[in-house]
Amino acid sequence: MEIFLRLLISILEEGLIYGIMALGVYITYRVLNFPDLSVDGTFPLGACVTGALIASGAHPVAALCASFGCGLLAGLVTGLLHVRLKITDLLSGILVMTGLWSVNLVVLGGKSVLPFYNAPTIFNSGLAALLPEALYRRRVLILLALVVLIVKLAVDAYFRTKNGLLLRATGDNACFVSSLAIDPGRMKVLGLMLGNGLAALSGSVLAQQAESANVSSGTGMVVMGLASVIIGGSLFGRMKFLRPTTAVLLGSIVYKACLVLAMQLGLPTNYLKLLMSAIFVVALVAGRFTEGRKTHA
Repeated sequence: MEIFLRLLISILEEGLIYGIMALGVYITYRVLNFPDLSVDGTFPLGACVTGALIASGAHPVAALCASFGCGLLAGLVTGLLHVRLKITDLLSGILVMTGLWSVNLVVLGGKSVLPFYNAPTIFNSGLAALLPEALYRRRVLILLALVVLIVKLAVDAYFRTKNGLLLRATGDNACFVSSLAIDPGRMKVLGLMLGNGLAALSGSVLAQQAESANVSSGTGMVVMGLASVIIGGSLFGRMKFLRPTTAVLLGSIVYKACLVLAMQLGLPTNYLKLLMSAIFVVALVAGRFTEGRKTHA
């Protein structure tokens, strides 16, 4: 029972951390219909910025904000490459993702991994230190739930604003947005900034949870984010009482549960990336099947 409880907590923690990144992918992929590959670079960017700041003595909350801001800038570059320089969406993301590899190395001072063990993080200082002793053992899960709830409510609130509605309309019908005298390109840039900002924020949270920053931590983030979005939509999309953002977070948890289950069944870790791709393919096919049934209904 104790082993099962530890696995469950591990799944929830990882699912919530990557769920923040999945919310960013939801904005770019679902809302804007933009296959943004720069997430593989902005996720470790958030981790590297956080590692460099915390190692130099910065406040962990300030590191979160700085990482989010750096993600916004990376998304701005992707958007400008696509909108202003007319580079295709896929190539824009690839260019930014490639360039960020060098940027992340520079941020870490040329190191590929930067540990900052025993330094103050959101999980061992501030609000976490105020938790009663009975809850302190579960402080990581509690703090993660709080951070994810704040991010989710902020995204939901933004989508209810005029600007958020215009962003959603840009993905559905850019011509309609143009007819309102609004530049759809500007809305695309804004959406890419938000998506990459959330990806970098997710990387920052992961770095503080692991107490280290890794340049290679972004490998496969696009696949993981897309799989979370598609799994969430396929399994929970019909539940009208759930918001799409909630479905995405649940999809992230289900995705991590599938990976953990496969590892527990004895699958070698060398096949982890292959398994991630396989789950994504299954989720994609299932998502199309579900959409097809809705169309014929």
